[in-house]
Amino acid sequence: MGKIFFVKYSFHPEAETEFVKAVEFYEEREEGLGHNFAAEIYLTIERILAHPKAWPFIEDDIRRSLVSRFPYGILYSEDRKEIFVVAVMHLHREPDYWKHRM
Repeated sequence: MGKIFFVKYSFHPEAETEFVKAVEFYEEREEGLGHNFAAEIYLTIERILAHPKAWPFIEDDIRRSLVSRFPYGILYSEDRKEIFVVAVMHLHREPDYWKHRM
């Protein structure tokens, strides 16, 4: 049986909002930093799409992949058709804030 690659992903609405706010925060800190942050998020999502089972479960069916260069993790679940991003989580803030999204 061949390897399955996911090509589709979606964000929980609150995850998308926190992603956009983090991009804005970094861009306000330094021009171009928000762009760099967004690029790292999308690279992490690409790695998840290519290897969805590579990262550990942190709760139930939610896995976490760490983002390079920034203190963030992508929390996601998978089904047979897509990756669902539950949170774009800052690693040094309240760890359980996203649980109501499941």
